[in-house]
Amino acid sequence: MPKTSARLLSLLSLLQARRDWPGTLLAERLGISPRTVRRDVDRLRELGYPIVAFKGPDGGYRLDAGSELPPLLFDDEQAVALAIALQIATTTGVGIEEAAARALTTVRQVMPARLRRRIETLRFTAVERPTARPDPQVDSAVLMALSAAVHAREVLRFDYVPVSPPTADSPTTASDDPALAPPRRAQPHHLVTWGGRWYLVAWDLDRDDWRIFRADRITPRTPTGPRFTPREVPGGDVAAFVAGRFRGSDGSGSGGWPCRGEVILDLPAAAVSRHVHDGVVEELGPDRCRLVLGSWSWTGLAAAVGRFDAGIEVVGPPELRDAFAHLARRYAAAAAARPGPLP
Repeated sequence: MPKTSARLLSLLSLLQARRDWPGTLLAERLGISPRTVRRDVDRLRELGYPIVAFKGPDGGYRLDAGSELPPLLFDDEQAVALAIALQIATTTGVGIEEAAARALTTVRQVMPARLRRRIETLRFTAVERPTARPDPQVDSAVLMALSAAVHAREVLRFDYVPVSPPTADSPTTASDDPALAPPRRAQPHHLVTWGGRWYLVAWDLDRDDWRIFRADRITPRTPTGPRFTPREVPGGDVAAFVAGRFRGSDGSGSGGWPCRGEVILDLPAAAVSRHVHDGVVEELGPDRCRLVLGSWSWTGLAAAVGRFDAGIEVVGPPELRDAFAHLARRYAAAAAARPGPLP
């Protein structure tokens, strides 16, 4: 039988891994008797861990939430994962950089020397995607309010500053002056992050349709409205629904691009696939492959395919072939034009 201190740490680790633990299963996992499990649970309670017992055929124990935070136990992999997550917290767009840095310092201080050395050797810089302007920070209190409304299934009342004109970054549109407009009313369903920004997916009660609101433009009002029965997001998959809206689809959840075409490239499939995110690449031979790709427009799709330095055969549709012809004329004119004198 392991020593009491090691056994208590093992018991605490198991209680943190899942919500409910039958007493017999705990005894089996620890290699001790159910009576010893009961004594060890009492010892952890004396140390401040709120462990409650539940009855039933598989009666057992549960690590409950308490009024104070007792010491937490992480295994090696969890500690390393926590340190990495805190280091990349600067890219969340929530303005928690300082708090994350302080938390990382705290975690490092209590780590064993062997783990601290592993974390010190893992040095990296979290680089955000390049943008024409920095992404706006979202108040963490706003995110908590939105998340609470989603969890409680309560109608959300809020002021909203719309994007005008509508852009790909925000598919939500509004023509009213935000200073004069009444509060928006929506049934919040999901809080999502996309491209470094936070969005609220909700059913707009005033417009009787699904909307995606930018969280940094939302000012929640209190109190919230009545509870509601959640409806299903179109397509049943919130990730596909959001992707579809940002790509300009009808919001059915398919996530498809408005323009999709097929070509054959004189390149190996392996050389093409690593440069294609959501396209489909099919190998046709050692130096030929089929590429199915989508884009916002036919001209944009032709330009995306043209970046591959290889022969191109357009399979279809005709709109893609016309887009290649349009680009060919444009590029030919650019090549024929003589540069003017430098200022």
